[in-house]
Amino acid sequence: MNIKTFIRKFFNDESGAVTVDWVVLTAAIVGLGMVVMTLVGGGIEDMGKNIATNLEGQAIGYESPTE
Repeated sequence: MNIKTFIRKFFNDESGAVTVDWVVLTAAIVGLGMVVMTLVGGGIEDMGKNIATNLEGQAIGYESPTE
């Protein structure tokens, strides 16, 4: 086998192409998830602080009605 034939076979070989496609697709999905979490993260943190503040003001336990 001469070098020309080897190079032609190498460039025409498509084994592994599906794996590359899946790696690129997975990387895109992970990147998109990171962007979404960056954009939404501040709002989630603020909402958590609001919930904690609201819970701090709540009475704990049972209070019987006064008659």
